[in-house]
Amino acid sequence: MLIGCLTGTRRSDRGLGMMFRSFSALFRADSLALVLLSFAVTGTTVAQQNAGQPSPQVAPANPSGLAIPRWVSIGAKNGEANLRTGPGDRYPIDWVLQRRNLPVEVVGEFENWRQIQVQDGTVGWVHKSMLSGRRTATVVDARVRMREDPDDDAPVVAFIEAGAVVSLRDCETTWCQVTIASHGVGGWIPREMLWGLYDGEDVGR
Repeated sequence: MLIGCLTGTRRSDRGLGMMFRSFSALFRADSLALVLLSFAVTGTTVAQQNAGQPSPQVAPANPSGLAIPRWVSIGAKNGEANLRTGPGDRYPIDWVLQRRNLPVEVVGEFENWRQIQVQDGTVGWVHKSMLSGRRTATVVDARVRMREDPDDDAPVVAFIEAGAVVSLRDCETTWCQVTIASHGVGGWIPREMLWGLYDGEDVGR
């Protein structure tokens, strides 16, 4: 059995954000002069008004309270997640990830948004509702042998192509037990052939 591959597409609306930046640059000098004049007139008054008021609360570095970095997977029901250039709907979509259960690494957080990195090193922001705590991994080499047991001499269950997504069940020092539900197969793959877990990480059931 030969099992294959995935991933995402780039959105053209990134150019819209670039046009906005270019357009706004035409007014930069005049705007700066206006801001400086406004500050000189109102700065003291604003400071007096704020005297005695409590300082605004600063958002924590990781609102979820979970470790950064950490592994998660794409959990959107339709399998698509918009990867944006910043943490909010106002930021342009840079990529559309088109594979449910795709493993990604959380490398930053801001309110309800998570900065993630995908296998090729691309980094962007997605809403936390697009993510799942389910642990998965992608196969990093071509025709990797999935075996019945964690042993190089165990019978081969299937050959897995690079980019295929597998669900992590358990990991030992050098082997991981995985399943591919869409094909109804399961077995063991060498740990070094998987992307989506840290060296020495204990991945349990």
